Amino acid sequence: MRSDWKRPETYSLPGKDERRIMLRVSYDGSAFHGWQAQGNAVSVQGIISSALTELLKKETAVYGSGRTDAGVHALAQVCHFDTVSSIEPSLFAVILNTRLPKTIRILSSDEAPEGFHARFSTMSREYWYLIKETRSMLPWDAGRITPLKTLPDITLLNSYASELAGTHDFTTFASARDPSQSRVRDIYVSEWDETDDAYGCRIMRYRTAGNAFLYHQVRSMVGTMIQAALSGESIERFRGRLLSSSRSQALRTAAADGLYLADVSYDPDKYQWFEEQYGR
Repeated sequence: MRSDWKRPETYSLPGKDERRIMLRVSYDGSAFHGWQAQGNAVSVQGIISSALTELLKKETAVYGSGRTDAGVHALAQVCHFDTVSSIEPSLFAVILNTRLPKTIRILSSDEAPEGFHARFSTMSREYWYLIKETRSMLPWDAGRITPLKTLPDITLLNSYASELAGTHDFTTFASARDPSQSRVRDIYVSEWDETDDAYGCRIMRYRTAGNAFLYHQVRSMVGTMIQAALSGESIERFRGRLLSSSRSQALRTAAADGLYLADVSYDPDKYQWFEEQYGR
């Protein structure tokens, strides 16, 4: 619940003459070793920071709403940076897009509201996971959609997905490398749907939104749901996996290439119904 977040409501700028600029960013994760800058690996954060440093003639740090792993894509990641530059906020998107690789696009740039922080002001994050039958994969799907020899039954998938919605201890679906002290998370949305892509090929999507996610949580939930559905596992057995709070009960972790950070929201009203229904 939001009352348990234990974080400041606002974040001050480090310098009195600085402005905070918020960027919405889309990227093809297959070209990078994830969002976060790390050593000599090529990262989205590192590329954007380098472009800003060159533009502003000053070392410029970029702070994201959260990390995405190597191979994971973003439709709308959010980040911010601080600057004393007089450049019109909306022009940063135009200028940066002339300096960045085509695998990264700045969708918008705006002056952030007072007290804003890309990570700590976040109210919710939404992820999508896309799968297709192998025989329907098109050349440009590689690295962006996960192929399966057989697609699972969507009714069975949704029966599992409904078990994941709500407030739970998600230890079962957290990587052993997750450093979080608490593995309890609020999941506002958990559902599968299906449609045809632009070329008439069937595509299935898992959509989930929550206050935050553990390391590899979404990929582990997806992989376990898929494996369970392909074997016809009962909803009771799947529920038992979640309630066990045991990593040994997860079946597998889905590949990174089908995962997208689809939305980062700062709207406190978006999932207020969840707080009113389940809040303490």
